[in-house]
Amino acid sequence: MSMNRRGLLGLFGAGAAAGCATLPSGEDVAVAFAHGVASGDPATDRVILWTRVTPEVGQAGPVTVVWRVLEGEGGRVAATGRITTGPERDYTVKVDAAGLRPGRDYRYDFAVGEARSPIGRTRTLAANGVEPVNLAVVSCQLHPGGLFNAYEAIAALPSVDAVVHLGDYIYEYGAEDDAYGMATGAKLGRVPQPPHEIVTLADYRLRHAQYKTDVDLQAAHARAPFICVWDDHETANDSWMHGAENHQPETEGDFAVRKAAALKAYYEWMPIREAAPGALQEAIHRSFHFGDLASLMMVETRLTGRTEQLDYAKDLTAKEGPAGEPVLDLDAFRARLNDPSRDLMGPQQRDWLKRELAASKAKGRPWQVLGNQVVVARVAGPDVSRTLTEAQIQGMMSQIPEAYREQFEQALFLFSMGLPFNLDAWDGYPAGRERLYGAFAEAGVQPIVLSGDSHAFWVNELKDAGGARRAIEFGTSAVSSPSIGDAIGGFPLGAALMQANEEVVFCDQSAKGFIVLTLTAERAEAALMQVSTIFAKPFEVTALKRYTVARNGALGEATDTVRG
Repeated sequence: MSMNRRGLLGLFGAGAAAGCATLPSGEDVAVAFAHGVASGDPATDRVILWTRVTPEVGQAGPVTVVWRVLEGEGGRVAATGRITTGPERDYTVKVDAAGLRPGRDYRYDFAVGEARSPIGRTRTLAANGVEPVNLAVVSCQLHPGGLFNAYEAIAALPSVDAVVHLGDYIYEYGAEDDAYGMATGAKLGRVPQPPHEIVTLADYRLRHAQYKTDVDLQAAHARAPFICVWDDHETANDSWMHGAENHQPETEGDFAVRKAAALKAYYEWMPIREAAPGALQEAIHRSFHFGDLASLMMVETRLTGRTEQLDYAKDLTAKEGPAGEPVLDLDAFRARLNDPSRDLMGPQQRDWLKRELAASKAKGRPWQVLGNQVVVARVAGPDVSRTLTEAQIQGMMSQIPEAYREQFEQALFLFSMGLPFNLDAWDGYPAGRERLYGAFAEAGVQPIVLSGDSHAFWVNELKDAGGARRAIEFGTSAVSSPSIGDAIGGFPLGAALMQANEEVVFCDQSAKGFIVLTLTAERAEAALMQVSTIFAKPFEVTALKRYTVARNGALGEATDTVRG
């Protein structure tokens, strides 16, 4: 499929409103709708509607916004109302539009005086019945990293019931020359705002605002409801319950204060249902049921139950060897890695998940789907010394850019000892992963697990410590964030990981894009959709691979891998 259009929002703009009921005016205040419209968290009878009004310079104070939901070609008003916003919530607008009908397509928009928003499309969940469900799955959209071509492709999909966002919707880094992604961002004119690392509430709000000015992201939000969960960069890199790798208390203050600012901005700027009164803001795990066909459980693995990550540089220490020489203390490191207290989820969320999985099975739904942030599979780094000659290794190393060569050599040395590829993923929490698998087993299900974070495509058969298969995992690559394959030249890292790990069926460490997961009564199909470039338009979008899961759990590769 060739993609060469800009301004997809025109599909949902004023021209699309022909024949619709007249929208009553809101407060007579001069505003713009510069950040588009969005919907999210659909239920059978309601959906979250979102926009943001931008008052003219010099205006302040409350603004009344009129919203409406339209049904059918004639534009019958299915729901409408007024809501007031202001600087206390950064002029964002969020409505829980109720009284809708199950399994229906709707349009919606907003107005303040004569100013009209674009028109968005959304869909409620079916209450019963079995019909195909199409989910677009995305993760990791670094604004300076490249163009959001994946979102232009998603906005053009002929059918999409929801977009499942697995996190890293924004990134916290600044605009310094050596900042993450700025080598590309400077060339494309995609410079982070504010131009420093974000720490305060004002910083996080401005960064969210910048992302939502992207026309392709706006088009995807206007196309279908989003079901979102954060990963780490919505706060700071490699976050956990009480800190983050990219948070320095000495200069950036209390992490709890920074986290509270990040979450307030997230709830303001994202089409996500607000936390229940008295509930933790961090506890955003929740379920969505697509009629009699599937249940989607979105879990949270960063801020509610994650213990601190291990790090090879500080946690893999040395001991005295047989001849008095220093050697790495692998036994001590593995003991720490396998500490039963290490976890990503925590007992309360895990018990909730077990109940939700069991209830979904009891309802007779054939598919249980987990929206999860980081790769679950057991993935050891590749030991190339077992598969390549010394000459081949040296030839491979010569292809690695010099800036990354020393770091890559160190990684290969660690991997030669069978150590995990990524300690920030579930591989850094093996005891917690076994408890997760235990929840699957107790519920009597083998779910489909969706994963983000890694900037790579994955197809994995997940097995517990005893070798029993517990789930199928589909990992989506990044929308625009750099992949490891981008940095290491021609080294076939994906193929090496497949060869080194029994659970890894397929891995691509370079392609960018998204997954389309299609669920029917008899099978699930995951199409790994790659965009040909994130640096220019036009671009092509094709299926890198397609895999199917039969209702009996059998995984297979589809042969039609070139359809766009």
